[in-house]
Amino acid sequence: MKVLLINGSPKAKGCTYTALTVVAEELQRQDVETEIVQVGNAPIQGCIGCGGCAKSGKGLCVFENGPVNQIIQKAAESDGIVVGTPVHYAAASGAITSLMDRVCYAGGKNLILKPAACIASCRRGGASATLDQLAKYFTILNMPQVASNYWNMVHGNTPDEVMQDEEGIQTMRQLGRNMAWLLKSIQAGKDAGIPAPEFEPKIRTNYIR
Repeated sequence: MKVLLINGSPKAKGCTYTALTVVAEELQRQDVETEIVQVGNAPIQGCIGCGGCAKSGKGLCVFENGPVNQIIQKAAESDGIVVGTPVHYAAASGAITSLMDRVCYAGGKNLILKPAACIASCRRGGASATLDQLAKYFTILNMPQVASNYWNMVHGNTPDEVMQDEEGIQTMRQLGRNMAWLLKSIQAGKDAGIPAPEFEPKIRTNYIR
């Protein structure tokens, strides 16, 4: 089993990375392989809704620059996903927002039914709004959300300050345990012959009809 952890911060080894590392270490203690990928500090183009990914049938974004298709491919090889971001203006970073828009639109089939969690790192406020934003990517793709003993957030302005947030760090540890437990439970269900839920054809309606 493997979990992909995505660092949506422009800082490779900053506060968000610190929180993700705590989750990864706990997953590893539970015999789950991990990989932390930083999306980098270069601009990531937002989705333009061209529909090229659907037309190609490849499940990849037609714009090949940047990390989007790399993340889609890594998600296909992973059993669970953790998305971490710093809080910018009470929201997820622009990089992770653009990335998730395109990953979920072009490569959503690689995410369906995979357990997922989001993490917010903030100096003071805005974490709840950020978690709410990121959670919506999961709930539209039939992805079970992994919770902890508090909302998945850490506080601090530096990695050292994050490590001093004892409750936040405990939340990250518990998140890692809960993710490992859910992954193992899903695998046990597969081994017992329990099929995945059936999906109905999608009904799409507009409010005007």
